[in-house]
Amino acid sequence: MVYYSSQADIDLYDILVGLQKWGKHPLTYEHASQYVDDVVDVCDDLDAAVYHFPTQYPDHSQYGKFVYAYKRNQRTTWYVIYDIDEEKNIYIQKLISNYLTINSKL
Repeated sequence: MVYYSSQADIDLYDILVGLQKWGKHPLTYEHASQYVDDVVDVCDDLDAAVYHFPTQYPDHSQYGKFVYAYKRNQRTTWYVIYDIDEEKNIYIQKLISNYLTINSKL
């Protein structure tokens, strides 16, 4: 089973709002909502993953022990940071884009 922390819920909401206010090319509510639904679909499938990759970046490790990189397109990757309990439940802790991860490595 997959569960979302309150921070992950906030992150999903922020993605929705951010896409609608994106200065380069704002999306309609419907398009932005579908984008977020696609991210949620990826997250909801994490409990079926055979292997879980450990976090590598310090900014990711502060939120959870595992990370899934969802490559949305050529330029955008969403890092889903999560933990797993002894019953193999997934707890999504944080969603971070590659743009924030790149900036945090500098």
